[in-house]
Amino acid sequence: MSQVVAPQPRVVVAFHSGYGHTAVLAEAVQRGAEKAGAHVTFVAVDAITDEQWHELDTADAVIFGAPTYMGGASAGFHAFAEATSGRYLNGTWADKIAAGFTNSASKSGDKLNTLNFLAAFAAQHHMIWVGLGLAPGWNALQASENDLNRLGFWVGAGAQTPQDGGIETVHEADIATAEHLGARVTAQAAALTAGRAALAEVTV
Repeated sequence: MSQVVAPQPRVVVAFHSGYGHTAVLAEAVQRGAEKAGAHVTFVAVDAITDEQWHELDTADAVIFGAPTYMGGASAGFHAFAEATSGRYLNGTWADKIAAGFTNSASKSGDKLNTLNFLAAFAAQHHMIWVGLGLAPGWNALQASENDLNRLGFWVGAGAQTPQDGGIETVHEADIATAEHLGARVTAQAAALTAGRAALAEVTV
């Protein structure tokens, strides 16, 4: 039997960033995915091009990111989400892997609402959601705020940056957690593409 060679997974990081903090996380997600072997396309959804829409449509996985404003995802991301309605009707993104990340100024900041929205958005597109896959950090006497997943999210990656801080104040642990998310999604996308390649070989 010939050896099946799976294609390099294609991952898109599609995000909105109002003040640059979420963009720092998006860059970390991109690094993590690239280090894990993905071909990554970086898409700021408030300036999306036709070519980038094509990258989204042909990707194996899409990692969505949005800041949390007033208890939910930013208006910029919502505008992008609503612009995908034709793809929702056509099932263009069905069975792609999806994941998400967010940032807010407060430790909680109702970030879970944003992550749940991103997961529901992906579910409406019939995508396959991948959680963070990390135990919570910073929740014991010997724990540290430098732990991965220091804010204790499971659905996706959550980060906290002071509202009066620049992009240099994005916490290193949150950046590392975002990198982990990128690597985790890439691993799942690689397994999916390998499985599909193997099934295609069997049915030939």
